[in-house]
Amino acid sequence: MKKHTVRVYPSKEKLDRKDQLAWKIAEIASDNAPIKADVVDMVINRIIDNASVAIAAANRRPVASARAMAIAHPRNGGATVFGMPNDQKFDCEWATWANGTAVRELDFHDTYLAADYSHPGDNIPAILAVAQQMGKNGKELLKGIVTGYEVHVDLVKAICLHMHKKDHIAHLCPAQAAGIGTLLALPTETIFQAVQQAVHVSFTTRQSRKGEISSWKAYAPAHAGKLAV
Repeated sequence: MKKHTVRVYPSKEKLDRKDQLAWKIAEIASDNAPIKADVVDMVINRIIDNASVAIAAANRRPVASARAMAIAHPRNGGATVFGMPNDQKFDCEWATWANGTAVRELDFHDTYLAADYSHPGDNIPAILAVAQQMGKNGKELLKGIVTGYEVHVDLVKAICLHMHKKDHIAHLCPAQAAGIGTLLALPTETIFQAVQQAVHVSFTTRQSRKGEISSWKAYAPAHAGKLAV
């Protein structure tokens, strides 16, 4: 295990690219490391788990609403959407939106609690939708999901966003971007820029999780996935 000291750097203080957290994440995403058999088995379990909770939530209002939006964006050679026939395909961004909402709506999928909160299974819909649209195989999909999980869990272990009143979706979006980078075998430089942008566009407050929780709680991870794509 490698440990990195992370802190905020003012713009006047030069930090070499190789020492930036986004670059280290990009290196993980592009390192082509071998995956152990027990990890493969666990990823398969997580895919089944995600699909199960998504189907259980298929008729709930937020899920139906997100699915209706996805249906408005059909695409030949796109991605499938839970609740729709498999021969109907949709733009992967919108499939991510619909499927990500279905997976999160009931909050019954996997949970990892450390310095902050997380549901690492939220990585799967975005990576899977891109894999379908880009014609990737199961091995490539599995590698992408492993990266998403590794980055997400590491960020949740190390950085508490809650104490700064930031929503933990800001951990998820860069993990999803990294996972997609692995899936597509993108170069480190490209993933580096994608991870930085993912952090930038996904920083939100915890307002939607306070008081009377709105349906945005279900949409938030899917929105992060759409941004990551």
